[in-house]
Amino acid sequence: MANQVEIPVGKLALPGELETPSQALGLVIFAHGSGSSRHSPRNQFVAQTLRKAGLATLLFDLLTAQEEAEEAATRHLRFDIPFLAERLVAATRWVRASARIAPGYFGSSTGAAAALVAAAELGNEIGAVVSRGGRPDLAEDALQRVTAPTLLLVGSNDETVLELNEEAAGKLECEKALRIIPGASHLFEESGTLELVAKQAAEWFVQHFQHPMPRG
Repeated sequence: MANQVEIPVGKLALPGELETPSQALGLVIFAHGSGSSRHSPRNQFVAQTLRKAGLATLLFDLLTAQEEAEEAATRHLRFDIPFLAERLVAATRWVRASARIAPGYFGSSTGAAAALVAAAELGNEIGAVVSRGGRPDLAEDALQRVTAPTLLLVGSNDETVLELNEEAAGKLECEKALRIIPGASHLFEESGTLELVAKQAAEWFVQHFQHPMPRG
């Protein structure tokens, strides 16, 4: 059963779901793309797989309900990566204050860019990052400052995003891997593709939470 939480960000409170298995290896914080929420079926599926692997998960809304409504009309926040990263950093610091557990990020779409910018800011506090169909290119100069081991997962049929991930991977100076999911499109709706994403993400987090690489 998820623990319903409210994450303070300045004067705001962002709703979230925190689940912590006993003896959790680490905590994976989800950063979804614009137009999505903590209720995203894809992220909920991945989170369930991660928990089965012994990882805690935090899914939360990067935007308030009012901001989400305004964003749907104006689309002014979906590519505001510094804004989204700031929210993610605040959530990370909040959960770190209450749970003595190493955090990592699972980012999708523009949320992946926010995760990488946040990881660059927090440095060795972040144990690992996984991007699903993400836009790491939007992290721009922050890519070179990321120290957390980073896994980029992209569908083979998502050609434009694959090219952008290849370019971003070339700028990352941390431990990294770019893996292509055969037959998958941007949303990984094809049979078995999301399961493969979840499996590879779980393996990446477990590996790096159990055996952290000395960095910096």
